[in-house]
Amino acid sequence: MTRFAPVYRALGMVVMLFGLTMLAPLILSYVVDDGAQTAYDEAFGLTMLSGLFLWYRYRRCKRELAIRDGFLMVVLVWTVLPAFAALPYMLQLGLTHTDAYFEAVSGLTATGATVLSGLDTLPMSINLWRHLTMWFGGMGLIVLAVAILPLLGIGGRQMLLAEVPGPMKDTRMTPRIAETAKGLWLVYIGITVLCILAYRWAGMGWFDAVCHTFSTVSLGGFSTHDASIGHFASAQVEYVAIVFMLFSGINYATHFLALSGRSLRSYLHDVEAAWFVGTLLLSAMIIANYIWKDGVFQDMDHAFRSALFHVISVATTTGYATTDYGQWPMFAALWMLFLCSFATSAGSTGGGIKMVRALLLYKQVYRELLRAMHPAAVYHVRIGGKVATQPLLFAVLAFGFIYIVCIVSLTLLMAFTGLDIVTAFSAVVASINNTGPGLGQVGPATTYAVLEDFQTWICIFAMLLGRLEIFTLLVVLTPAFWRK
Repeated sequence: MTRFAPVYRALGMVVMLFGLTMLAPLILSYVVDDGAQTAYDEAFGLTMLSGLFLWYRYRRCKRELAIRDGFLMVVLVWTVLPAFAALPYMLQLGLTHTDAYFEAVSGLTATGATVLSGLDTLPMSINLWRHLTMWFGGMGLIVLAVAILPLLGIGGRQMLLAEVPGPMKDTRMTPRIAETAKGLWLVYIGITVLCILAYRWAGMGWFDAVCHTFSTVSLGGFSTHDASIGHFASAQVEYVAIVFMLFSGINYATHFLALSGRSLRSYLHDVEAAWFVGTLLLSAMIIANYIWKDGVFQDMDHAFRSALFHVISVATTTGYATTDYGQWPMFAALWMLFLCSFATSAGSTGGGIKMVRALLLYKQVYRELLRAMHPAAVYHVRIGGKVATQPLLFAVLAFGFIYIVCIVSLTLLMAFTGLDIVTAFSAVVASINNTGPGLGQVGPATTYAVLEDFQTWICIFAMLLGRLEIFTLLVVLTPAFWRK
């Protein structure tokens, strides 16, 4: 029996479970008769049969998943499921394999980049499927943060609970991974329900409210309209989105502990959340003042609301838009693109290197400057009152280094294909940080359909690289991983 039989058996079960999620758009398609019934019948059948075959082929294997199996399982889930998620796009919309896979990866990684236009006229079931993949992708991120990243030491439980106050720092939220994931999922579902009701209160119809909730709480950014949130031309809708984007950008462990303890103490003592909110508010004020003085908006109120919305949208890696901020002064657009690299909290559904890693990198650099001036002195890197261990600091430094190497390498590769540097750089940054819209030819008013196939595959690789926290994917790509 093959060495990775437990992985294939488990993957077969996951594929079948994923196939069951297609029942929602399939049923909707029959109810509203949007013409996509055949596509979903075929996609559902193919997905279920493939999963059943894989599970049945390795059903006799009873060995539990080992650590190495866990890494391979995660990578396979995030690369195989998009192939099945892409089926409705190919069968109903006639997308090429590359574009359909891109759309599916963008959904499941909660990136929000799209190759589709004419979203307002898409079959309802297709729009529901796009947003549903994004919501389930957000649930998968919670499992990734709890179960897989601790094995790497670069952002799992150490990061997930790095800012939890007081005596809770050294304890698990619940004794086992499954129970922890369940608790976080309940928070995720609870936020989802509240967001749906809030969007309805703001004036959205039920379908729009559900779809936009799925892409808001997952920090994905898909919309049912080409104009994104700008379609609604509503301050209430924008402020609801702002609140829930902020909420979803905070560590889910903090939400869990606040709810289980029925106290706001967790939020008040969460250093990472304080930096997250403070950085975004300060950035919004700076950009609002800048675009107002530049004449983008005639009144400061409008400038601040637009700056606040887009700073939070891009920084949380959601990617909603109410206007084409790609036409703003380059300083403002680049500032927001910079924020998406690190602003969200570890343990949230956002992308980027996460705020806690950025803080650790900054404090480590500052410590080295102090040691250069005072070689005999002993300095510790502290965060939330706790001393960071050397292994953790080394892991964070390594992560920061490989993150920069990946961005530079992929940008050069994109530029090599003939793209202008603004489009090449912003597409890579927006993809690896799972933000979605970039600048230039892939700005918020356009789509990624302008890219050639090879360029699209570079973005697909970048999305997967960012969502799997780089090392998870790179570990599987190393020769040492495949040695017995």
